[in-house]
Amino acid sequence: MSEPLEKLMNANLLEVFNERDYDLRLEAAQRTYAEEIEFYDAEGHVIGQEAIVTKAQGLLDGAPEFVFSPAGPVRIVDNMGYLTWNLGPEGADPVVQGVDIGFAEGGLLTKVYTVLFS
Repeated sequence: MSEPLEKLMNANLLEVFNERDYDLRLEAAQRTYAEEIEFYDAEGHVIGQEAIVTKAQGLLDGAPEFVFSPAGPVRIVDNMGYLTWNLGPEGADPVVQGVDIGFAEGGLLTKVYTVLFS
């Protein structure tokens, strides 16, 4: 499936990393990422849709009352999307802020880098 980069970046944040239901998260990953998606953050590097789904599960398990929310619009330059986000209890000040930087080819994300601000 081919999606505009803005939609892919929002799906990465809200439909994959913010989704607590495993099956829904996996479905979102399959329509958002290339099969061999590469994901990088301060903890390391994982490859593949299921590896990202598992990574998201670990983050959600470690912060059961927290939700991700966009902190601004998706910014796009060519095939690169940039989305800042917040993470914390719903309706409260964020505990963590960061940015996802994604690269797309063929209508799917092929690489995502996550950088924490706080």
